[in-house]
Amino acid sequence: MITLSENFRALFYTPFYAAHATGAYEAEKVEVQLRGSPDPARTAADLRSGRIDVMWGGPLRVLLTHAADPASDLVCFCDVVARDPFFVIGREPMRDFRPRDLVGSRFASVAEVPTPWLCLQDDIRRDGADPAALNRTNGPSMADNAAALRAGRLDAIQVFQPYAEELLQSGTGHLWYAAADRGLTAYTTLVTRRSVLVNRRDELAAMVRAMYRSLRWLAVTPGAEVARALAAFFPDVPALIHAAAIDRYRALNLYGPDPITRPEGVERLQAAMVSGGALDRTIPFEDVVDNSLAEEAFAAGAS
Repeated sequence: MITLSENFRALFYTPFYAAHATGAYEAEKVEVQLRGSPDPARTAADLRSGRIDVMWGGPLRVLLTHAADPASDLVCFCDVVARDPFFVIGREPMRDFRPRDLVGSRFASVAEVPTPWLCLQDDIRRDGADPAALNRTNGPSMADNAAALRAGRLDAIQVFQPYAEELLQSGTGHLWYAAADRGLTAYTTLVTRRSVLVNRRDELAAMVRAMYRSLRWLAVTPGAEVARALAAFFPDVPALIHAAAIDRYRALNLYGPDPITRPEGVERLQAAMVSGGALDRTIPFEDVVDNSLAEEAFAAGAS
């Protein structure tokens, strides 16, 4: 049995939950036990210590681990969320938004995890502005920031689903920017240790095939059906909001078409980490990604 730990509970992780809800693991004859996570940092520590076999999470943490310890054996082996799932939602409409337009606004970035702001600040730099010039709040939760936007205390916020959909459907928020439109940005993969990849290769191969099934199911399944299948994972999210959130993510091509991690997605993530000061050098792609199982799954197909 493979012990798999989630990073934290979020709608953009839908393919991981779908693999359980649709019986993808059973179809590939691999037993996977899903374990909740108290926080992303603890999950990564449990993986390094061997308390869990596999986690899902951002390649950012794998890159940071390799930067701190070149001998690290953490490796990404199955791509799932291939683009950035965060949005910039404004209180007033803004046509033809560009990242540099955030300068001068009262803006709140995501504080719960580092990747969203690192990626957005890189977008702002590439658009010719200095992220340090923003009137930026970083501290309250996304839920608190959504409340502040509704109350008029903020002009724009950075959030993921379902906060974005709730604001859009209520009319109190307007879509300024979907970060997925940036293009490939390696966001969430399955992660393990290279020793596990060698010693439990058959089980992990079956796991990757199951995830490929999940990705293919999600690509052709309407949001309403996805919401019904995953309702037990998100009991507090209204079905209509859940369905609309998934349909928006699907329209943005958020999820990989297959489990292969593309170098350009990792390169874009690393560039953001370097420009934001999280990395002082780039890490070779081969040090942090092993695509062998993903390539086998893609070649064979998941029927």
